[in-house]
Amino acid sequence: MSRLVQRRRLAGQWWGLLAVSLAPLLISFELFSAGRQPGSLTMPLFILALLSLFLSLRGFNAYKHALIACEKALGTPEEDSAWQQLGRVRAKSALIAALPAWLAAVAVFAGLEAVPLILLGCATLLMLYLYRIPRRLGRA
Repeated sequence: MSRLVQRRRLAGQWWGLLAVSLAPLLISFELFSAGRQPGSLTMPLFILALLSLFLSLRGFNAYKHALIACEKALGTPEEDSAWQQLGRVRAKSALIAALPAWLAAVAVFAGLEAVPLILLGCATLLMLYLYRIPRRLGRA
């Protein structure tokens, strides 16, 4: 596959990961947040969701190394396999980075207020933004 096709495939995969990450939070907030009273589990769930941000450090390190390996493999016979490996590593790491939004979706049922939900959703969005393919990668 050409570099342009690989980049487009990974760009589409990123949008899919974004949807999979934020859709549960948006749907659960829209459908189940009305009339909920804050419970005793709201603060522990919020703190757990914030701490889950640190789980993505190992995944981001693996993604960074796969990105460097892909850049080194450009123009070699191993280029296709490097793009495939980059896609696999990024998908796995981005799903780990989506944990704050998924925990926030669970916290909706405990009565977590809108502001912490927005903060966790934005934190997930920012983490996923780190997993975009740099523009200079694969450009001749």
